[in-house]
Amino acid sequence: MLNRRLLVRSTVAGALALGLVGGGAVVAQSALTQNPAEVRAGAYALDSGHGKITWSVNHLGFSTYYGQFVNVKADLTLDPANPSASTLTATIPLTDVAPNDDRLKAHLQTADFFDTANHPTATFVSRSVTVDADDANEATVVGDLTLRGVTRPVTIEVEFNQAGTAMGGYKAGFDGEATIKRSEFGINYALPAVSDEVKLHIEGEFNIAE
Repeated sequence: MLNRRLLVRSTVAGALALGLVGGGAVVAQSALTQNPAEVRAGAYALDSGHGKITWSVNHLGFSTYYGQFVNVKADLTLDPANPSASTLTATIPLTDVAPNDDRLKAHLQTADFFDTANHPTATFVSRSVTVDADDANEATVVGDLTLRGVTRPVTIEVEFNQAGTAMGGYKAGFDGEATIKRSEFGINYALPAVSDEVKLHIEGEFNIAE
């Protein structure tokens, strides 16, 4: 279950990844709803101002170090009547990493980490969406994350928050969590002092295309 409001929950951004839940028959839409069956079907785009991927690693055993990817772009197709038909794609600009440390930000751009001169973005493309049998507000999204030119499968545990009209448009909001191993993408710098596992927390508010 998702007590999944942590850490680095969300791609490539990221991809993140993020919001594809629903189930059962579609019912009448209320102003704001936490019932995924009531969400409006259609194509959505991430509001980059309200969507980010927070990442965390164990730093030398002394602390959990956090940073973020911002300016993430993502497209979501929602089908509440048939959630497995929903899709998500995301592009994460690796140059827009925010570790709250200018020297680390510069280092992350090098071949020790993201090698942004050759691989400026990461991408996530979903392959399947499975709604939790016990909680229709939760789903498992499996897809392919491409980072540094390497593609690996990633599983995102997603929680639907709510949907409805706000700030002048119809939107749907989700949180997600995933864990990846950076060594699988060729990022081996400072292993094992800095953890191989990177935890991702993904936040996303998606606006429907009108």
